[in-house]
Formats: sequence, C-alpha cells, structure tokens
Amino acid sequence: MRTEELVGSLVADLGPVRRLRPPLVRAAGWLALSVAVIGAVVALKGFRPDLAARLAEPWEVVQLAAAVATAVLAALAAFHLALPDRSDSWALLPLPGFGLWVASLGWGCVSDFVRLGPDGIALGTSWGCLGFILALTVPLGGAMLFALRHAGPIRPVPTAAVGVLSVAMLASVGLSLVHHLDAAIMILVWHAGAVLVAVALSAAMSRPTFRAAQRLSAATA
Repeated sequence: MRTEELVGSLVADLGPVRRLRPPLVRAAGWLALSVAVIGAVVALKGFRPDLAARLAEPWEVVQLAAAVATAVLAALAAFHLALPDRSDSWALLPLPGFGLWVASLGWGCVSDFVRLGPDGIALGTSWGCLGFILALTVPLGGAMLFALRHAGPIRPVPTAAVGVLSVAMLASVGLSLVHHLDAAIMILVWHAGAVLVAVALSAAMSRPTFRAAQRLSAATA
C-alpha cells in the first residue's frame, strides 16, 4: 500500500474536531456558574449578622480578596494546564494569592491575640465549616473535572488539584459570608484545612476521575 493510500484509509472515517474555546473564556464561564451556585447558597442561608463589623477589620478584607483572587487564578491555571502545549508553570499561578490568604489568616491570629489574649487563639471545633466547603467542592469540582476531562492523559494530578483549589476557595468565601467563627485561628484551621483536604483528595483521585469522565463523555456522545 502506498503512503497516500495508507493515510487516506486512516483518515477516511474521522469526523471534524471541535476546537476548544480559549482558556480564559472557559474559565470565566465555569467561574460564573460556580459563583451563581455559591451565591444561591449564601442567599438561602442569609448573611451573618456581624458581617459589616468584620469587614471593618483590614485582615478580613484582605482574606476575602486573596481568596477570590486565588479562586480566579486557579481556575485560569487549570484550563491552561489541560492543554498539551502549555507550560507546567501555570500550576504556580494561584500560589501568591493562596500565600496571601494564609498570611492574612495568620495576621488575624496575631490581632486576636493582642486584643483578646490567650482566648484569641483558643481552638475549638467546627465540623460544619469542613462539611460546607467539602459539600460544595464535590459537585462543583466534579463539574470542573468533567469540563477538563481531555486533560486526563496530559497532566491529571496538577490540573485536578489546581481546579479543585479554585472551587474550595470560592466555597470558603461563601462560608465566610454566612458563618461566624469566634477567632482567626478557627478560620485558619477549619477553612484552610478543608481547602487542603479537598485539594489532596482531588489530586489522589484525579486519574480514575478523569477516566470516568472520559467514559461518560464517550457514552453520551
């Protein structure tokens, strides 16, 4: 068989491939969906009564702004990492925002200690915070992983980890608007802990999750 005949036989039954939209557009669409879902949950529960007073604290404002920035940058990074021609360095994009978020929580712990003494760093339990963030992370993270299913053979672990980081940070913002915690140390432990748990689980389950998403996509095509 001649080369041109071989090539012709290989491409004879191929269908047209729909080109993916730019990562910025896809990330913006997914973020809009996630914000709508989390916003609906916040509207259902209602804003916490001390929200205005807490937003008068500089570290609270920085915390929320850093969380939102981390979520946006992580979503953009995930959609870039899903493409084979993009650099692995995109995984580093949300780290400055995440670092600022953790630093703002640390500063809040210091402020509470100065203002309240040892009571300001007393650690309590708040399983509801953990449950809230993880509960929102599962469906929204699953939706993102399905949208990024073609990344399975490329960079499954960093793509999943960065993508779910975006979800968890948005969930943390939503939780901060509806749920009151007595001290910054509580936010540091329970919010940051929930975010890290979500990212670790998504990274560990990235390969089977992407495979399942690809099979589902093929079955429904």
